[in-house]
Amino acid sequence: CAVLDDASLYCWGYNTNGQLGDGTTTQRNTPVAVSLPSGRTALAVAGGATHTCAVLDNLSSYCWGQGGSGQLGDGTTTSSSTPVAVNLPSGRTATSVATGFAHTCAILDDASLYCWGHNGYGELGDGTTTYSSTPVAVILPSGRTATSLSSTRSLHICSVLDDSSAYCWGNNGNGQLGDGSTTNSNTPQSVALGTGLACTIDDE
Repeated sequence: CAVLDDASLYCWGYNTNGQLGDGTTTQRNTPVAVSLPSGRTALAVAGGATHTCAVLDNLSSYCWGQGGSGQLGDGTTTSSSTPVAVNLPSGRTATSVATGFAHTCAILDDASLYCWGHNGYGELGDGTTTYSSTPVAVILPSGRTATSLSSTRSLHICSVLDDSSAYCWGNNGNGQLGDGSTTNSNTPQSVALGTGLACTIDDE
């Protein structure tokens, strides 16, 4: 998927779960327009394994595609071939979004961090392994906020915080949390960067 220079949003490729957002489940080998809400344009887009999410120009967040684990964030486990609004906390908007295997995370306008969807490995970061079809707050270290976010299909998430530290959570079978262990974690764990080192990576 790509945001074009006129802020329209186009997707192409595999579409069995409706993840192209054009109202069909037809594979496309050329870009098709995503059916955004009337009058809205896109600021950013992120593609997961079988679902896609975007931040729109009014800082709302929409998702589409496979919804069986609640990864669309609309309070259901229903898939959708057109974008559905994420039920963000009251009064909050999204500034960035990241998608994983069957989960989604977003940094909100107050720099808090919320995730929703699959949580079998603790990838929602809320201290549980309970799936959620609406956003739940990630348990960040006290007083800290998020500045960037990255998620992958391997069921773990990482974030750079406002003090340039890096934290990861979720699946850790191959040591991908960077905390010196191979133990899964349902809360963010500090990446062992080394004394005096800080993180400057972006959300890619």
